Amino acid sequence: MPRVPMRLCAIALFSCLAVSGLCAQTAPDGKRKLPTSVKFHKAPSEESPAAREKRLKRECKGRPNAGMCAGFTR
Repeated sequence: MPRVPMRLCAIALFSCLAVSGLCAQTAPDGKRKLPTSVKFHKAPSEESPAAREKRLKRECKGRPNAGMCAGFTR
């Protein structure tokens, strides 16, 4: 491999490593930051608890202990 492309590859490699070290999230004292909170967004197609209970009562008639139907036939 010729020297010029090899040098360019080496420079590109070292610059990528240097930039990735600068981009890491760190606190002022050098420790990593922990996420403060996680928010779960409800999907628009998600069913409500009342709708889920109605569906399970409707679908589980005659199958008292079949998977998710346990307890929904009473």
